[in-house]
Formats: sequence, structure tokens, C-alpha cells
Amino acid sequence: MDSQNHRNPANFIKLKEKEIRKWQDSFAAMAGVYLCCLDPSGEKITEFSGSLLEIPTIRKAVDDIHIRNIFQRVTEGDLEDQAVERTSIPNLRVAAVAAKLDGKTQAVWIVCGILEDAEYEPELYTEEPITDFSYITNEKKFYNSLDFLRVTSLALVRALKSENQAAASTAENFKRSEDFKVSFHRAELMTEIVSLLDSDDEIEDIMLQILQKICEYLDISNSLICRMHNDDDLMDVVVQWTGRDVLKLFEEEKDLERCWFIGRPQLIAVSSSTTMNSGEKEQLQDLGIKAVVSVPITLMDQIPFYVIFAETREDNRDKDWLVDDIKFINDSIKILQNIITKRIQRNSIASSFQSLEAVLDNVGSSIYVRCMQTDELLFANRSLRKHFARELQKNELKNLFEGNIPPRSHSGNYEIYYDAKDRWYDLYYTRIKWVDGRLVSLCAIYEITEKKIYQKRIEQQAYTDFLTGLYNRLCCERDLVKYIEEAKKDNSKGMLMYLDLDDFKKINDGLGHQYGDVLLQDISTAIKSIEGVQNSCYRMGGDEFVIIVPPENYNKLEVILEEIRRAFATPWYLKDGDYYCTMSMGTVEFPTEGDTVEELIRKSDIAMYEAKKSGKNRISQYSESIDASSIRRLDMEKAMYKAVENGCKEFSIHYQPIMDILEDEPKIVAAEAFVRWNSTILGPVSPAEFISLAEYLGLINPIGEYVFREAAKCCGKWSKKLGRDINIHVNMSVVQLMQPDIATKLKSAVKAAKIKPKQLVLDVTEALTMNNTERTKGAMEAISKMGVRLSLDDFGTGYSSISGLRAHPFASIKVDRTISAQLEKAEYARSLIKSVMDLSGAIGASVCVEGVEKKAQIKILKESGVPLAQGEYFGRPMASDEFEKKYI
Repeated sequence: MDSQNHRNPANFIKLKEKEIRKWQDSFAAMAGVYLCCLDPSGEKITEFSGSLLEIPTIRKAVDDIHIRNIFQRVTEGDLEDQAVERTSIPNLRVAAVAAKLDGKTQAVWIVCGILEDAEYEPELYTEEPITDFSYITNEKKFYNSLDFLRVTSLALVRALKSENQAAASTAENFKRSEDFKVSFHRAELMTEIVSLLDSDDEIEDIMLQILQKICEYLDISNSLICRMHNDDDLMDVVVQWTGRDVLKLFEEEKDLERCWFIGRPQLIAVSSSTTMNSGEKEQLQDLGIKAVVSVPITLMDQIPFYVIFAETREDNRDKDWLVDDIKFINDSIKILQNIITKRIQRNSIASSFQSLEAVLDNVGSSIYVRCMQTDELLFANRSLRKHFARELQKNELKNLFEGNIPPRSHSGNYEIYYDAKDRWYDLYYTRIKWVDGRLVSLCAIYEITEKKIYQKRIEQQAYTDFLTGLYNRLCCERDLVKYIEEAKKDNSKGMLMYLDLDDFKKINDGLGHQYGDVLLQDISTAIKSIEGVQNSCYRMGGDEFVIIVPPENYNKLEVILEEIRRAFATPWYLKDGDYYCTMSMGTVEFPTEGDTVEELIRKSDIAMYEAKKSGKNRISQYSESIDASSIRRLDMEKAMYKAVENGCKEFSIHYQPIMDILEDEPKIVAAEAFVRWNSTILGPVSPAEFISLAEYLGLINPIGEYVFREAAKCCGKWSKKLGRDINIHVNMSVVQLMQPDIATKLKSAVKAAKIKPKQLVLDVTEALTMNNTERTKGAMEAISKMGVRLSLDDFGTGYSSISGLRAHPFASIKVDRTISAQLEKAEYARSLIKSVMDLSGAIGASVCVEGVEKKAQIKILKESGVPLAQGEYFGRPMASDEFEKKYI
């Protein structure tokens, strides 16, 4: 891998597409989910895993737009890296899991799960639930799978974070994991080799089995056993093993000249870096050997055999022998040596046992052998006698280690936790015949405490908020279930407290996100240090926290509440100064006020909103008497967030015509777009309710963008049908205008709709003329420069000034309906219209009068020279298809 790819985790992930796909398929089958992987731009790295016949059904419910929306949800902010959403199918959930590095997304998993225990209201769905797919899971397993996937993905990108501390840490964890795998694999092989002690196969077959196991495990191409002549310097090949597509070292097997690395009394290991003379190098080259190990087999103080392991493949010419590999070879050959000794000295059991004891005393595990018939302990090696001396003395080994062995199982392994030592062990067991012919149980014990601690740390991360160190939402819901059951069982009470920081966004935006993070960390430290709730504080996301007062600490409730108040009465030190950040908190008692997680969180949320509504910086306890408007407002918030997350499809646009009245017959020249909301949860919601809420929540920007893009499309379509250009007026708030990229978004909308920039007219309120700041001027000038026009809306409601009008590049002025309503009976209204016409001529702007409902008003306006009028006289705001049918 080149240095660039090493630094860029996203490139690394793309290079590993095949491996990711293979892992993804295995994960999908294990977790019972359908998933694919996206890169940081949202492009697919892998296709969905799962049945090819089932994926189209899932993709119909989870289309590209849905995937893009949930992808943006976890990638365009710092507060979420995991999200779960419902779909049009009742029991199908879609989730996005983002792996982020230094705040930047590196990869996103899109995961679809069919939940067998999904809760839903049938009347809200038109689709039937899925019941017969290959992959079906439940809610708990689904969320556990997401957490495991997130942790695994984070581990991948964190491994590439830097070439220093993070890389070293990840490498260490990886090495530790690999070491455990290697250790376990070696234990299995050693158990298999030891089991050959009792084999009745021919000795040559046993030799070949052992050579094959060693070579395949260590990836060695060639191995052989040769026997030395007693009367000359020649040798014979007893057995010879070669890997696939590898040539034998020796075609002839009798009376061969000894190689220089054979004949010494100790093990020899030679690699490409070993110093050799020219003759030694030449002999290795003639044999095609790149690296070699020679191990003597000693029998009765003689060395009649040598075992040779050689690497001859060209692509492995730089092979180096690791210390652990050499030790494994040496241990295995010692067992082979004992097998040969047993065959030679079959009648000398004592001699065989001594040899076996010597071998088993030097392997890297604790081993004991027990007679299956009498339970007599026949052998315990040095390691077992050292680490389990007390258990050995009290004859507790069988009860301690073999209690979970299935009755008819002959070999296997499982984990054991030994409470007295607070240690974890992995037990490998096998049934074999001992040297004296008795059927025995041979058990090899490996300590895996470090591995279990490592696994526990990984599991803990799934329940921990990485920024603050508090427990997360998943952990909160799990613990709350436990506390509710505890309170029911003991007939006691607990308290759920939902806490939201007041005006946190101002600190976050004003000082910067890094100081917002510092504040969240300081607040977390403060609340989790309060006695009675040290282990029950949770970050739910963003600036929201939950504190649970467990039933056993409910008697400390008043003290805990006072400590929380005291914590937020103290300033927080941020960026060279003290800053106050207050909180609003809602509390609900359980199980008296609710006995489910969903009910308690909802009620505490309602109480928290009541606290905010009452002036913030206070605590409100839930009661049935809470104002219904608070509940309505909270429901609207949640419904609006969901509507925006779903691509604003719940919002529709109605259009009202703007007519040229100076012609003999009024002619349509423009339309004004009005947004309407028909919530899938709440039903129709009036603009008076939801527009101010959208501005408060900061959702006016995505909603407003949806409106001007859809309105521009209609403008383009209607202009094409009419054969002439008409304009589209879209209301825009100051919040929208102040977006740094508003000009770019407008330009994109105009281009997509294939209209001229001047056809898009943005209606802004009179209040904007009072906001005569450089930033305001700059935003409006940038919009005007690209050709999109600005219109002053609701003129005459009391804020306008002549200087304000001249200071901004308005292309038109829209007179408010309160003026048009007085045209027939108030002279001041007619005079104002004339003044506006004079003013418009001076600043080069057209005039449109709103709220026109009568023919008499049209007559007065025409006499005053007003060119444009809008109102129910011509038509009320209506849906696009109705508007098109009537006017286009």
C-alpha cells in the first residue's frame, strides 16, 4: 500500500472492496440483516448482501432518496454517527452507521433489518409486514448488530489515524487478537499431534501426518525425515511431504550424500540472511532451498533421524524463521520422537512415559490426564502443578474444568471463568489411550483473561458515548428496563430526569464546536460525580442528557436535584473566560407515571418542554395537568424533524396567481408559492403554527430549499406550456438569506428548473430593510448579481423607510392586504398607492397589490396605474395540478 492510501482510510476501504464484500456477506448471514457500504460521497462501495430475490422488495421500500437522506443525517453533523428510521413496510427498519475519523466520514453502512417483534400501528401503513424472508431478526439483536458494526468500522478507520500513537495502539490490539488466534490454533494442532500417541497407524503414516500439520500451519513447502547410515556418511529418505505444485527435494531416496545442514546434534535454522560459505550456499542453490530447518531426533542417546523443513518456492525466498515457529517445530518433533520411541520400545511403558512427560512438561499450557474409568489423575505437567497446586491437592480438577463437557463428546473446547482466581481459561479436551492402554481424558488449559478483558472493553464501547464517556441512549433504555422491574418487584419508586441545555447552540456556534465539546464533557463530569447517580447518567445525543435515580437511591432525590441545580449555577470556563449554561429538565416518576421505556421518555420530554416554555433554567415534573399546547408543540417538533428527515415530502406547495390588470383582460404573469404541511402523524398543520416553529428549530432552511426548488420546477413547466416566461414568487426569511451558500443553492435550483434567474423572485419582509447590516447587504447583492430578483413583501405594515428601500436592490414592491382592504373607503389608502407608484418609478421597481377581493378595487388600482394585483378575486392558493388546469 502506498503512503497516500495509508493516510486515506477511504482509499484503503475501496482497495479492500472484495474483502469487505466477503466480510459483509458473513456479517449479513450472522446478524440476519441486509447491508451495503457507501463511501464518503455516498457512492456504493458494495452492493446489498442478501438474497437476490428479496433485495428488490427491500430496495423498493428503501430507495436511493431514503438512503441519501439517512446518509446525510449521519454525515452532515457532528452529533450523530448512527441513525435508525422506519420505512413504508411496518417491520422493516433502515439504519445508517457512519465511521468517522477526526470528524470526517470515511464510510457509511446502510443496514436494513426485518424485525419479528416490531411494534407499529397498522392503520398508519398500507404495506403488509414481511414474514417469510431469509433474514429476519428482532429489535434487540438489530441494535446490537448496529453497535457491533459501528465499533468494527471505527476500529478500521482508527487503525489508519496516524503513524504514531493511534496506529500503534490499533496494531497492539490487532496483534493481541492475532496472538490469541495463533495460540488457540497451535493448541488445537498440539492436541491433534498428542492424540497420535495412541494411533495404531504405520509409523511412516504418522510421520507424514505430523509433517503435513506442521507445514500447512507454518506455510512451508517441503519436509522430510531422513535416517543416517551407521557405517558411512550417507542417508536414506524415510518419508517426504510436499505442498501443492511443489517438487520433491530428492527424487532418489536411498544412499544420498548428507547435506551440510544435516548431522549436527542441535537444531539448525537457515534463512536468506544467514552467513554461509560459498560451498554451503552452492548446495542450497542446487537443491532450490531458500530457507531450511534441521531438527535431530534422539533415541537412546543416538541421533538416527533428522527432520528437515525447507522452503523452495520462489515467491517465499525471503522467509525468516520466527522464534515461536521454531519452538512449535521443536515441540512437535519431540512428540514425534516420543511416538517413535514408543514404537521401538513398546514393551517399556516407563520409558515411554518419561519421554512423554518430558515433552508435556515443556509445552506452553497446563495439562493433566485423568483415567476415564477410575477418575485417577495419571499425569499433571509442570505448568499445572505450578498454577493449580491447591486444586490438585484437593482433587478438584475434574469438577472445575470438565463439568461442561457433553456426555458423548470426544474432543472440543470451551471457556471457563474461575471465580476464586478471577481468571478466564480456555479448555481443550480429547479422549485418547494412554501409554499403558487406558482410556483417558487429556485436558490442556490456556489462560485467556487478557483476551476477555479486551472483549469486555469492546462491548463497553458499544454502550458508551465516545465524546463524554457517559453511557449512551442504548444503555439508557437497557438500564431503565432493569430499574423499572426492580421498582415493581420491591414496590418502590425511581425517577427519570430528561435534561436539555438552554441555548447550547449559541455557545457552540459562537465559540466553535471544539469548545461546545469541552462544555459537554465538563457537564458530563459534573453530573456523573453526583452521589446516587454516578452509574446512571446518559447522553442521549446532542445537548440532551438523562439521569436516572435508581429505586435504592430515591430517598436522596432532593439532595440529587439540589446538586444538579448547584452544578448549573456555576459558570463553565471556556476559551479564556467564564460562561453560564443553564438547563431545562423534566422529571417523571416510575413506575407510578409509567412502566415502559417509551412512555417514561416521552413524559419526561413533555415535562422538559414545559420547563423551557416556562422560561428555561428550571425543573418541571410531569403531571396530567400539563398544558395540552406543550404536548402539541412537542409532537409538532418530532413530526417536523421526521418530515425533514424524509425529504420534506409531507410538505406541499400551493400557488396563487399574480395578474397584469392593465390589459383589457387580466393576464397571468406570475404566481406566489405557499407551503402547506399535511403531517402523516398530526394531519394538516396550519402555516401559522409550523412556520415559526421551523424557524425556531432551524428547519426553515431545508424546508425553504425544498419549496423554492419545487416552485422553480413548476415555473419552468408552466412557462414552456404558455410559450412565454412567467415569474414565481417564493417567500424567504432572513434566516434563509443569511445562509453562506444560499446563492449557490438558488443557482442550482434555477439551472435544474431550466428557467432564467430573473423568473425567480424572492419575497422578503419589510423588517429586512431595518436590518441594514453589511452581511445583509452582501447576501442580497450576491443574489441580485446572479440575476435572481428580490421583492419587498407586506409593504405598508409599519416598518419601511425610504432609505431602507433605496439601500437594497428590490425589483418589485408588494403592498400589504391591509392597504387594499381600505381602498374603497379610506383616502389615505389611495394616496399611499399613488405614493408607492411614484416611489417605484424612482427606484425602478414594479408594484403589486395583495389581498384584492373585489372588482371595485381593481378599478381604483387601474386608475392609479398599478400594473399587478393578487388576491382571491382572481383565485385562492391552490395545488399545482388545479392551478395548472385553471390558469395555464
